[in-house]
Amino acid sequence: MATTDAIKGSPVVSGTTPPATSSSNSSSTSGIASGTIAGNFQTFLTLLTTQLQNQNPLSPLDTNQFTQQLVQFASVEQQLKTNDQLGSLVTMQQATQSTQALDFVGKTAVVDGSTASLSNSQANWDLSVPSDCDLTVTITNSTGATVFTGKYSASAGSNQPFAWNGKGSDGSQWPDGQYKLTASATDSSGNPVAITTQVQGVVSSVDLTQQPPLLSIDGQTFTVSQIRRIVS
Repeated sequence: MATTDAIKGSPVVSGTTPPATSSSNSSSTSGIASGTIAGNFQTFLTLLTTQLQNQNPLSPLDTNQFTQQLVQFASVEQQLKTNDQLGSLVTMQQATQSTQALDFVGKTAVVDGSTASLSNSQANWDLSVPSDCDLTVTITNSTGATVFTGKYSASAGSNQPFAWNGKGSDGSQWPDGQYKLTASATDSSGNPVAITTQVQGVVSSVDLTQQPPLLSIDGQTFTVSQIRRIVS
Protein backbone atom coordinates (compact mmCIF):
# COMPACT_ATOMS: atom_id res chain seq x y z
CA MET A 1 0.00 0.00 0.00
CA ALA A 2 1.59 3.26 -1.17
CA THR A 3 0.88 6.70 0.21
CA THR A 4 1.99 10.24 -0.58
CA ASP A 5 2.89 13.11 1.74
CA ALA A 6 0.13 15.23 0.18
CA ILE A 7 -2.62 12.61 0.24
CA LYS A 8 -2.29 10.80 3.52
CA GLY A 9 -3.71 7.34 3.86
CA SER A 10 -4.32 6.73 0.14
CA PRO A 11 -4.30 3.04 -0.79
CA VAL A 12 -1.99 1.61 -3.37
CA VAL A 13 -3.77 3.13 -4.63
CA SER A 14 -32.70 11.95 -66.88
CA GLY A 15 -33.56 15.08 -68.94
CA THR A 16 -33.23 16.60 -72.44
CA THR A 17 -31.04 19.54 -73.41
CA PRO A 18 -33.06 22.71 -74.13
CA PRO A 19 -32.27 24.75 -77.24
CA ALA A 20 -29.65 27.42 -76.83
CA THR A 21 -30.98 30.85 -75.93
CA SER A 22 -29.46 34.15 -75.07
CA SER A 23 -30.13 33.33 -71.41
CA SER A 24 -28.22 30.05 -71.59
CA ASN A 25 -25.37 31.82 -73.39
CA SER A 26 -25.28 34.36 -70.60
CA SER A 27 -25.11 31.71 -67.88
CA SER A 28 -22.42 29.84 -69.82
CA THR A 29 -20.31 32.96 -70.04
CA SER A 30 -20.80 33.52 -66.33
CA GLY A 31 -19.64 29.98 -65.62
CA ILE A 32 -16.50 30.46 -67.69
CA ALA A 33 -15.79 33.73 -65.91
CA SER A 34 -16.14 32.30 -62.42
CA GLY A 35 -13.94 29.36 -63.34
CA THR A 36 -11.09 31.47 -64.62
CA ILE A 37 -10.92 34.29 -62.09
CA ALA A 38 -8.37 32.60 -59.93
CA GLY A 39 -6.39 30.88 -62.68
CA ASN A 40 -6.09 33.55 -65.35
CA PHE A 41 -7.11 37.14 -64.74
CA GLN A 42 -6.18 38.01 -68.33
CA THR A 43 -9.16 35.93 -69.45
CA PHE A 44 -11.34 38.15 -67.34
CA LEU A 45 -9.96 41.22 -69.06
CA THR A 46 -10.71 39.57 -72.41
CA LEU A 47 -14.29 39.04 -71.34
CA LEU A 48 -14.53 42.70 -70.38
CA THR A 49 -13.14 43.72 -73.78
CA THR A 50 -15.69 41.48 -75.47
CA GLN A 51 -18.39 43.09 -73.41
CA LEU A 52 -17.29 46.52 -74.61
CA GLN A 53 -17.12 45.41 -78.25
CA ASN A 54 -20.64 43.99 -78.12
CA GLN A 55 -22.37 46.62 -76.07
CA ASN A 56 -25.50 48.33 -77.30
CA PRO A 57 -24.35 51.48 -79.20
CA LEU A 58 -27.61 53.17 -78.17
CA SER A 59 -26.78 52.47 -74.56
CA PRO A 60 -23.02 52.17 -74.18
CA LEU A 61 -21.41 51.09 -70.95
CA ASP A 62 -20.79 54.01 -68.68
CA THR A 63 -17.12 54.62 -67.78
CA ASN A 64 -17.93 54.54 -64.09
CA GLN A 65 -19.74 51.23 -64.54
CA PHE A 66 -16.77 49.80 -66.39
CA THR A 67 -14.37 50.90 -63.66
CA GLN A 68 -16.65 49.54 -60.98
CA GLN A 69 -16.85 46.14 -62.68
CA LEU A 70 -13.09 46.02 -63.07
CA VAL A 71 -12.61 46.74 -59.38
CA GLN A 72 -15.15 44.07 -58.48
CA PHE A 73 -13.46 41.49 -60.66
CA ALA A 74 -10.08 42.33 -59.16
CA SER A 75 -11.53 42.01 -55.66
CA VAL A 76 -12.99 38.60 -56.46
CA GLU A 77 -9.67 37.40 -57.84
CA GLN A 78 -7.82 38.60 -54.75
CA GLN A 79 -10.33 36.90 -52.47
CA LEU A 80 -9.96 33.60 -54.31
CA LYS A 81 -6.19 33.83 -54.09
CA THR A 82 -6.47 34.53 -50.39
CA ASN A 83 -8.69 31.47 -49.96
CA ASP A 84 -6.13 29.34 -51.79
CA GLN A 85 -3.37 30.61 -49.54
CA LEU A 86 -5.44 29.96 -46.42
CA GLY A 87 -6.10 26.45 -47.69
CA SER A 88 -2.36 25.91 -48.06
CA LEU A 89 -1.77 27.16 -44.53
CA VAL A 90 -4.40 24.76 -43.15
CA THR A 91 -2.76 21.86 -45.01
CA MET A 92 0.63 22.80 -43.60
CA GLN A 93 -0.81 23.04 -40.09
CA GLN A 94 -2.42 19.61 -40.38
CA ALA A 95 0.89 18.14 -41.56
CA THR A 96 2.64 19.71 -38.58
CA GLN A 97 0.03 18.30 -36.19
CA SER A 98 0.47 14.82 -37.69
CA THR A 99 4.25 14.98 -37.35
CA GLN A 100 3.96 16.21 -33.77
CA ALA A 101 1.49 13.46 -32.88
CA LEU A 102 3.76 10.73 -34.30
CA ASP A 103 6.59 11.93 -32.05
CA PHE A 104 4.55 10.87 -29.00
CA VAL A 105 4.27 7.19 -29.96
CA GLY A 106 5.98 5.01 -27.37
CA LYS A 107 6.21 7.77 -24.78
CA THR A 108 4.41 7.95 -21.45
CA ALA A 109 2.13 10.97 -21.46
CA VAL A 110 0.10 12.65 -18.75
CA VAL A 111 -3.27 13.85 -20.05
CA ASP A 112 -6.39 15.49 -18.65
CA GLY A 113 -8.81 12.75 -17.69
CA SER A 114 -10.34 10.76 -14.87
CA THR A 115 -10.43 7.19 -16.26
CA ALA A 116 -7.36 5.01 -15.75
CA SER A 117 -6.57 1.39 -16.47
CA LEU A 118 -6.20 -1.06 -13.60
CA SER A 119 -3.44 -3.45 -14.62
CA ASN A 120 -1.74 -5.99 -12.37
CA SER A 121 -3.70 -4.54 -9.45
CA GLN A 122 -2.39 -1.04 -10.01
CA ALA A 123 -4.14 2.12 -11.26
CA ASN A 124 -2.70 5.62 -11.03
CA TRP A 125 -4.02 9.17 -11.20
CA ASP A 126 -2.53 12.60 -10.62
CA LEU A 127 -4.52 15.08 -8.55
CA SER A 128 -4.14 18.84 -8.50
CA VAL A 129 -5.19 20.23 -5.11
CA PRO A 130 -5.39 24.05 -4.94
CA SER A 131 -5.49 24.23 -1.13
CA ASP A 132 -5.34 22.05 1.98
CA CYS A 133 -8.57 20.10 2.25
CA ASP A 134 -10.45 17.01 3.29
CA LEU A 135 -10.61 14.83 0.20
CA THR A 136 -13.18 12.19 -0.75
CA VAL A 137 -12.24 9.82 -3.55
CA THR A 138 -14.81 7.66 -5.33
CA ILE A 139 -13.83 5.03 -7.91
CA THR A 140 -16.39 3.50 -10.27
CA ASN A 141 -16.12 0.69 -12.80
CA SER A 142 -17.11 0.67 -16.50
CA THR A 143 -20.79 0.14 -15.62
CA GLY A 144 -20.83 3.12 -13.27
CA ALA A 145 -21.01 1.07 -10.08
CA THR A 146 -19.03 2.41 -7.11
CA VAL A 147 -16.25 0.00 -6.16
CA PHE A 148 -14.23 2.10 -3.74
CA THR A 149 -14.66 5.19 -1.57
CA GLY A 150 -12.03 6.73 0.67
CA LYS A 151 -11.49 9.89 2.72
CA TYR A 152 -8.10 11.55 3.08
CA SER A 153 -6.36 14.65 4.31
CA ALA A 154 -4.72 16.39 1.34
CA SER A 155 -2.20 19.21 1.21
CA ALA A 156 -2.10 21.83 -1.53
CA GLY A 157 -0.07 20.86 -4.56
CA SER A 158 -0.22 19.90 -8.22
CA ASN A 159 0.48 16.56 -9.90
CA GLN A 160 0.05 14.60 -6.68
CA PRO A 161 0.00 10.85 -7.38
CA PHE A 162 -2.89 8.72 -6.18
CA ALA A 163 -2.52 4.96 -6.49
CA TRP A 164 -5.21 2.31 -6.12
CA ASN A 165 -4.48 -1.38 -5.71
CA GLY A 166 -7.81 -2.55 -7.12
CA LYS A 167 -9.28 -3.51 -3.75
CA GLY A 168 -12.88 -2.45 -3.19
CA SER A 169 -14.27 -0.84 -0.06
CA ASP A 170 -15.32 -4.32 1.07
CA GLY A 171 -11.80 -5.69 0.58
CA SER A 172 -12.58 -7.64 -2.60
CA GLN A 173 -10.13 -7.54 -5.49
CA TRP A 174 -11.51 -6.02 -8.68
CA PRO A 175 -10.37 -7.28 -12.10
CA ASP A 176 -8.23 -5.31 -14.51
CA GLY A 177 -10.15 -2.80 -16.60
CA GLN A 178 -11.09 0.85 -16.88
CA TYR A 179 -11.96 2.70 -13.67
CA LYS A 180 -13.01 6.31 -13.18
CA LEU A 181 -11.93 8.42 -10.22
CA THR A 182 -14.08 11.29 -8.94
CA ALA A 183 -12.66 13.57 -6.26
CA SER A 184 -14.52 16.08 -4.12
CA ALA A 185 -13.09 18.17 -1.31
CA THR A 186 -13.82 20.87 1.25
CA ASP A 187 -11.48 23.22 3.09
CA SER A 188 -11.37 23.83 6.83
CA SER A 189 -14.33 26.24 6.52
CA GLY A 190 -16.46 23.73 4.68
CA ASN A 191 -16.11 25.49 1.33
CA PRO A 192 -15.78 23.26 -1.75
CA VAL A 193 -12.35 22.84 -3.30
CA ALA A 194 -12.12 22.05 -7.02
CA ILE A 195 -9.92 19.01 -7.66
CA THR A 196 -8.69 18.22 -11.18
CA THR A 197 -7.51 14.78 -12.26
CA GLN A 198 -5.04 13.52 -14.82
CA VAL A 199 -4.04 10.07 -16.00
CA GLN A 200 -0.94 8.74 -17.64
CA GLY A 201 -0.11 5.94 -20.03
CA VAL A 202 1.98 4.94 -23.02
CA VAL A 203 0.93 6.35 -26.39
CA SER A 204 0.48 3.16 -28.40
CA SER A 205 -0.73 4.57 -31.74
CA VAL A 206 -1.91 7.67 -33.58
CA ASP A 207 -4.97 7.98 -35.84
CA LEU A 208 -3.92 10.43 -38.58
CA THR A 209 -7.26 10.10 -40.41
CA GLN A 210 -8.77 12.39 -37.79
CA GLN A 211 -8.23 16.13 -37.49
CA PRO A 212 -6.75 16.81 -35.10
CA PRO A 213 -4.95 13.44 -34.88
CA LEU A 214 -6.01 11.18 -32.01
CA LEU A 215 -3.51 9.52 -29.67
CA SER A 216 -4.40 6.11 -28.22
CA ILE A 217 -3.49 5.74 -24.55
CA ASP A 218 -4.64 2.64 -22.64
CA GLY A 219 -7.63 2.15 -24.95
CA GLN A 220 -8.69 5.80 -24.78
CA THR A 221 -8.18 8.54 -27.35
CA PHE A 222 -6.84 12.02 -26.70
CA THR A 223 -5.73 15.00 -28.78
CA VAL A 224 -2.27 16.50 -28.57
CA SER A 225 -3.74 19.56 -26.86
CA GLN A 226 -4.84 17.35 -23.94
CA ILE A 227 -1.27 16.30 -23.16
CA ARG A 228 0.06 18.10 -20.12
CA ARG A 229 3.53 16.61 -19.92
CA ILE A 230 5.68 13.68 -21.02
CA VAL A 231 6.96 11.46 -18.22
CA SER A 232 9.34 9.34 -20.27
